[in-house]
Amino acid sequence: MKRVIITAAGLLLLAAPAAYGISAKYRQQLEQSGCTQMSEAEGCDINKSKAENAKAGFSNPAAESAPASQSPPYAGQWVAKSSDGNTVATIRIDGSEHVWVNGKKVSAKRSDGALEFKQGMIVYRIQGDRNLKGQDTWYDTDAGTKGPIQPE
Repeated sequence: MKRVIITAAGLLLLAAPAAYGISAKYRQQLEQSGCTQMSEAEGCDINKSKAENAKAGFSNPAAESAPASQSPPYAGQWVAKSSDGNTVATIRIDGSEHVWVNGKKVSAKRSDGALEFKQGMIVYRIQGDRNLKGQDTWYDTDAGTKGPIQPE
């Protein structure tokens, strides 16, 4: 009985909606205009282009120094393995953090620096910090089994 309650509570926490500080549309306007929330408060116009705002004296040094083609740490091919070494699932994550498990697209979300997604009763978690070894895992909530996820 305790196992059912703990499992239900865990699933409820995974299903809880994430809170975001700004909307996706506003974030996109900031990126296209080259403004930050701070520079917008100082007069940077999010309805203008980066070039127009730079000409007016507003620039985003953090955005300019970051490489534009840098992909997220989750991007690539992954394989979820069972304890006996069999493949549980093949996972593909693109540069926009769209996820496919065994060729089927699934929704994913970031949680505590990791990318989490679910297909059926299996919850997958890939850690964003590639220095943390052994923390890319999957867990079958129905069977209670778990195992590692490895880059391919």
